[in-house]
Amino acid sequence: MKHLILALGLILSTTLAYSQSKTFQLSSHILDISKGMPASNVRIRLEKLETNKKAWSIIEEKVTDANGRIPDFLSNERSNEGIYKLTFLTADYFKNQNIESFYPFIEVVFEIKDNKHYHVPITLSAYGYSTYRGN
Repeated sequence: MKHLILALGLILSTTLAYSQSKTFQLSSHILDISKGMPASNVRIRLEKLETNKKAWSIIEEKVTDANGRIPDFLSNERSNEGIYKLTFLTADYFKNQNIESFYPFIEVVFEIKDNKHYHVPITLSAYGYSTYRGN
């Protein structure tokens, strides 16, 4: 019993420490609404609009996990204010499932104006998508 209480305490303290740790300002996820499931193994590219407003710079590119999520774009270690673009590279996702789709990629442009957390997800199907600012 004593070991169980210690183990539960360790799990709880680790969970609380992790949930309170906000080291990244931007996250995203994809929900495939045609299946009602997360879309895993989808590449998402993050770009920032240069201050001259004429060119995009690639910041990084990541792949969604088994839950369709990328939790760790843009470290909080510096100011991240600016205009950004997430490009959800969906063609391979549908091709790997032998599903014809209309959108080979989806671009979502948004502006970060402060140091709050931004969550920019999409709901996805082969012939449609939607986005919103989540939390």
